[in-house]
Amino acid sequence: MPPPPAVADNESAEATDSHEVSTPGVRDEDVRETPASHGKPLLIETGLASWYGAPYNHHRGSNGEIYNMHAMTAAHRTLPLGSTVRVTNLKTGHSAVVEITDRGPFVTGRILDLSQAAAKKVDVWGAGVAMVRLEVLRAPAALNHGGRWAVQIGAFEKQHAADKFADHLSHRYQTAKVQCFGSPVGDWWVRVRVQDDDRKRAEDVAHNTRTSEGDIFLVRLD
Repeated sequence: MPPPPAVADNESAEATDSHEVSTPGVRDEDVRETPASHGKPLLIETGLASWYGAPYNHHRGSNGEIYNMHAMTAAHRTLPLGSTVRVTNLKTGHSAVVEITDRGPFVTGRILDLSQAAAKKVDVWGAGVAMVRLEVLRAPAALNHGGRWAVQIGAFEKQHAADKFADHLSHRYQTAKVQCFGSPVGDWWVRVRVQDDDRKRAEDVAHNTRTSEGDIFLVRLD
């Protein structure tokens, strides 16, 4: 399951002007020519990767740009947006270099959502889900500290269930900003932005929150 569209407070979830479509992403040769890529990766992570395409194509991603499923990009919940990552399918050995432009996957047990183009290159497209190794080659911000953090909860099947839970959290965490939004596939999500978007506060909310519908994820906003 792909992530819901991460929407800024004052942004529409869907682009209305076809000229806004952009093609972020990186090419393998771009990274090979970068001296920093020859050193030790900043982070290595192993886990399941999936992919997302339509109906998320041409919707605004977490980096503020329009998602293009034909670009070499991916979604990750906690890496800084703009990070450059090499993804290798551990079964086939095929790899690709992608840019982190979005947030997700919001499915327990998965670490990465690839664009359709990237998924085809690393043999995830046909399988749907595959075990991969993720190597962070470059990052625009520190991985271990700083950043702006929130908690994302979902997916709720009905809007009223999401609204009710958002109202409950607003009363429980009065200094937090709680948002409810829908995704292109029809489910509903709740996002809790704690005071100062502080990671420790967000971790506390994630740890102390319980719901009978939907999963709870810590997510980095920047």
